[in-house]
Amino acid sequence: MSFPVHRGRRLRRTEAVRAMVRETELNPRDFVSPFFVVHGRKVRREISLMPGNYQLSIDELLKEAAETYRLGIPAVILFGIPDKKDSVGSAGHIEKGILQQAIRQLKKQLPELYVITDVCLCEYTDHGHCGKIVDGEVDNDATLQLLVKQALSHAQAGVDMVAPSDMMDGRVGAIRTGLDENGFGQVPIMSYAAKYASAFYGPFREAAESAPAFGDRKSYQMDPPNIREAMREVALDIEEGADIVMVKPALAYLDVIRSVRESFDVPVAAYNVSGEFSMVKAAEKLGWIDGPRTMMEILTSIKRAGADIIITYFARDAARLLKEEWV
Repeated sequence: MSFPVHRGRRLRRTEAVRAMVRETELNPRDFVSPFFVVHGRKVRREISLMPGNYQLSIDELLKEAAETYRLGIPAVILFGIPDKKDSVGSAGHIEKGILQQAIRQLKKQLPELYVITDVCLCEYTDHGHCGKIVDGEVDNDATLQLLVKQALSHAQAGVDMVAPSDMMDGRVGAIRTGLDENGFGQVPIMSYAAKYASAFYGPFREAAESAPAFGDRKSYQMDPPNIREAMREVALDIEEGADIVMVKPALAYLDVIRSVRESFDVPVAAYNVSGEFSMVKAAEKLGWIDGPRTMMEILTSIKRAGADIIITYFARDAARLLKEEWV
């Protein structure tokens, strides 16, 4: 039927009817909140490029994590910043490493909070790359056992889930085998399956102190124009044992999220990355946009595209608005 019999505005007239027919609903349970953990006590160092985000010592992390859980956000993902770095990221897999300590304390103090950890070498290496350097290049196969050692150390500390972000070929299978053979078959893997070599990661590299000392990451992270390649990467990670697959970044790759959602019957995560967050904060500060409404529109678009899980620096702000019944 055509106008005037059909009037789309009838179902937009009031908030009550808009809520009744709304197709996509955000919930704090959709979110995972990232945190950056450092050594020391009473450390709360604001990240200049990511307002409202901090490098936190474990005592401060416990406070923030408790508030996160109180807001209804079920999970956190942790990134560790060691006090010493070397060429192979040794601090990433030692028993007294920063993440290993943080995991143990979080599971002791907040046992119901779901703890996920980033598994990668970039925060722990003095060269800032995600793998072992051999003859001036990242050596894929030489990196795999280092990633397994890191994932195992997190499992031994009590982590709930590991999330390899390095983009080495075969790392999901290697980690899955390593976990299974050491009695950690219950620990799931959330794979950064389609992780693009993106300009949107800039603020994160300040937060995690992980900028590469030379070159870039284009030889192992994905080329932004490609989507068929993303489908191959996701399929391979699922075949190797990934329980959840991730697309990163989210906002400029909504088409990739949608394609993954339609092609694979596994949970899909999306990482609303630092640059996406910081753009909103910067424009809000200049008075160019309504920050809270833009935040909620972006998060809704990510869920509408097909993400079951959204990792976002907006998590706590968005959860607060949802508790106030944002419209």
